[in-house]
Amino acid sequence: MSSDFPAHPELGTVVVGVDGSPSARTAALWAAEEAARRGQSLCLVHAADTDRRALFVRAETLQAIRAAGRDLLDETAAAVQKGHPDLAVVKELSKLEPVAGLASTAGRRGTIVVGNRGLGGFAALMLGSVGLGVAARATVPVIVVRDHGDRPETGVVTAAVHGASDLNWLRVAAAEAEVRKASLRLLSVWNVFTHVGSVATMLDDLDEIAQTRVREVREIADQVRHSSPDLSVSHHVETGTSTPGILVDASAHTDLLVMGSEHRALGVAPALGRVTHVVLHHAHCPVQIVPSGFTSWERREEQ
Repeated sequence: MSSDFPAHPELGTVVVGVDGSPSARTAALWAAEEAARRGQSLCLVHAADTDRRALFVRAETLQAIRAAGRDLLDETAAAVQKGHPDLAVVKELSKLEPVAGLASTAGRRGTIVVGNRGLGGFAALMLGSVGLGVAARATVPVIVVRDHGDRPETGVVTAAVHGASDLNWLRVAAAEAEVRKASLRLLSVWNVFTHVGSVATMLDDLDEIAQTRVREVREIADQVRHSSPDLSVSHHVETGTSTPGILVDASAHTDLLVMGSEHRALGVAPALGRVTHVVLHHAHCPVQIVPSGFTSWERREEQ
């Protein structure tokens, strides 16, 4: 396996969507903790969508919308800085709709944080909440936060890995563990059903496939350890018949679950894959989705 593992990550500015909902407030408070850990500023964004609304509402209404947005940003900033008085907080009233507004503010290096409103069922799969829409379309990492009250920290960051191609985004998971002073657990799910396609598949064949997965994950873990020698890294391959179910169960024992993007075509718009969609709706901890092509770091020069 190649040793070209990305190094020297830059966990950029934290951008969080603010819309007045309880889930958005929870996300803003969580994002403040994340920004403080990174030593970065926090950008609060309220996407007022005034560019589109200007087509069918009066000027006075637009002024009221902007005023309400500024008040909401001020209130959220005050709540954030109550817990983090030294944190640099930037307030932005965007003219765009929420997904575009957050993406525009994050640029190429930021991390977007959004609340998950718990939408479920087929309607959510088709239409999506703001959180799902951002996660499906963003080109930067997106963290979706669910409110689980005062959940105690575990000191673990878990990355859901498939194979060597995950090295393109796995450095973000390692960096998240580093800033938390947590350990990193690489978890790979070996789904038996995906390998039993015909009666010709023998038990010996399945065992060989499973052992190959174990070797791949071990090699990935070695790459991470080589790049981050001070980081505690463990790896585990779990066999089961429900990949999302295993990941949801694992999320109950970790502070952050990190996944690579798993986009699928759905009509004319991008959509999240089934596993990602299920995990985002049911995880017990914040979930970070990292696009496979995200490269907000410099590669270490080979000596």
